[in-house]
Amino acid sequence: MSESKIIKTISSIAFPFVMIYGLYVILHGHLTPGGGFQGGAIVASACVLLLAGYGSREIAKRIKEGQLSVLESIGALGFVSLALLGISTTFFYNFLAGSHSIFGRIPPFGSNPGDLNTAGLLPLMNISVGIKVIAGLFAIVMVLAFVTWKMGGRKQ
Repeated sequence: MSESKIIKTISSIAFPFVMIYGLYVILHGHLTPGGGFQGGAIVASACVLLLAGYGSREIAKRIKEGQLSVLESIGALGFVSLALLGISTTFFYNFLAGSHSIFGRIPPFGSNPGDLNTAGLLPLMNISVGIKVIAGLFAIVMVLAFVTWKMGGRKQ
């Protein structure tokens, strides 16, 4: 069964915009409402757009479930590793905050002009969580798409 040309076109057009917005939410989660989980869910939704537009068989040719499992493990390992790096002080110690590097410095007490780069480890943790959520949610949706396809007997 060939997919609708309208659905393919709209999903192809919307995919980069939804993907960019999801990555924005992940990377700015320490400054605005959002973070790794919310942004990861948005990016996974962008991938589901392609799944809806091109069908599960076409997407499965390009993305394997094993690759998603490895990506999810990398996200979990990155998150736990970042948490353990500060274990000399406490678990999840934000040792990068205040290091006067690209990871931010501690803002002065009282009113300040608005230092936005003061998060330290938080953006890295958001990225790790985002990777895990993207891979996990998209793997779940792919499995559900295959189960539906096999039970329905449709050609996709």
